[in-house]
Amino acid sequence: MTASHKERAGHRGDEPAMGRRSKRGKARMAAVAAVSFLVLLVACTGWIYLKLNGNITTFGADGVSGDRPAAGAGGSNVLVIGSDSRSGGNSRLGGGEGDVGRSDTAFLLHIYGDSRHAVAVSLPRDALVDIPPCKLPDGNWTAAQTDVMFNTAFSVGDTAKGNPACTQNTVEKLTGLRVDHTVVVDFQGFSKMTSAVGGVSVCLPKDVYQGDLDPNRGSRGKVIFPKGLQTVSGQKALDYVRLRHGIGDGSDIGRIKRQQAFVAGLIKKVKSEGVNPATLLPLANAATESMTVDPGLGTANKLMAFAMSLKDIDLHNTKFVTLPWRYQGARVAVVHPQADALWAALRADRTVDGKDASGTSQHARKAGDGKGDAPGAPSPDASVSGAGISVAVYNGTTVTGLAARAAAGLKTAGFTVTGTATAAAQDHATTVVTYGPGQADQAHALARFFPGAEVQQATAPGISVTLGRSYADHPEPPGASPSSPSFSDDMPPHVADKARSADDSPCSDLSYG
Repeated sequence: MTASHKERAGHRGDEPAMGRRSKRGKARMAAVAAVSFLVLLVACTGWIYLKLNGNITTFGADGVSGDRPAAGAGGSNVLVIGSDSRSGGNSRLGGGEGDVGRSDTAFLLHIYGDSRHAVAVSLPRDALVDIPPCKLPDGNWTAAQTDVMFNTAFSVGDTAKGNPACTQNTVEKLTGLRVDHTVVVDFQGFSKMTSAVGGVSVCLPKDVYQGDLDPNRGSRGKVIFPKGLQTVSGQKALDYVRLRHGIGDGSDIGRIKRQQAFVAGLIKKVKSEGVNPATLLPLANAATESMTVDPGLGTANKLMAFAMSLKDIDLHNTKFVTLPWRYQGARVAVVHPQADALWAALRADRTVDGKDASGTSQHARKAGDGKGDAPGAPSPDASVSGAGISVAVYNGTTVTGLAARAAAGLKTAGFTVTGTATAAAQDHATTVVTYGPGQADQAHALARFFPGAEVQQATAPGISVTLGRSYADHPEPPGASPSSPSFSDDMPPHVADKARSADDSPCSDLSYG
């Protein structure tokens, strides 16, 4: 071998052969380590999602009514139900007996079309509503019920898991809004969620004793919640949101404000940690272990995607309001027309402070329909849904074709018109809506299509509208009158003025709904 060959064999760019082999070996090891890490990461991620998927329970969509409001063009609606079933692991977390699922609390979360605003409407469990036919575990459907407590819907069928589909049907009938998703969280799930985030800041207006939590105790006992600000989690958090006695009037509706403040605190805590998978996964694991959802949220991917879709809604734009109510004896009555105006505002994607949050510009609306409506101005069928409401139309005037004209508009809005005819008397000055037992909510929804209409109760079942001269003199399609105050896009002042924001102090406004 010549000197030059020896030189080439011993040197490559002045680097010894042993050095080159060592570096190539390290590179291979680094590549293997990187691939192994990626495989491990994918495996762990897959395991996490498999675990979450295994936690999730869905309820059958076959129990959801086929007679539903139309889907909204912009925002979406999520029904959240708190179940106080004592079955399984829930038995050690709450008092009471039996394992029938009951709805302890519920709210309808409206997410606006711009994905930057949201409002949760608390639905009092003692509110008197109409419950439509609901499916039983044996496959049969119940008869409709009138003027019964709202939480009765969840107990239809007397099962431990409750009947979320029946509650969803009831909410759709009550609001005229389509419920896109329904989520049920029980005692155990709620307790674990609060622990997963490290506790939630709450506030009490006064000291609370053991006897306030359990009136059957027979003595006042020790202080369990001192007055003022504190952090609670697990059982303590559950006791806080379920507390009724010793504060306010001791009723269920008296604790709604505290429940809203708690949910606001929970949102604030999650936001402070950052809305990302690292924050959401532990929370999702805790929640899904005791959660029942509709099939549309039945996988971990769907749940996480839904949670991430809320990340751009800031605390101030997250509001809490309560369905307009008044006491009716020991129960709660829904107040009209304020409740109707609330639902109309949500259908129009109007915020608590009157903004158009549909995510659609006025220019786009003009280009789309050619009518140049003002921002958020609802069409008659968008303002009130007539789904599930049957009505007979009578002409109470001498104007030919008036009943047919009104019937056409009502059908467009989804009402079922059972017939048109001439009224016994044709000298009606104003339009009159007449309704039978248990049909007050439907009658008031119908009356909103006829500004100035009178609403009267009758003993016979059924709903009818007798058109008066007031309608004949203003022959706009039902509900289209821009002068009608009931068709304002804005929420009623009574509701808006009492709204809570998620960034409000946890010690503010803690009494009543």
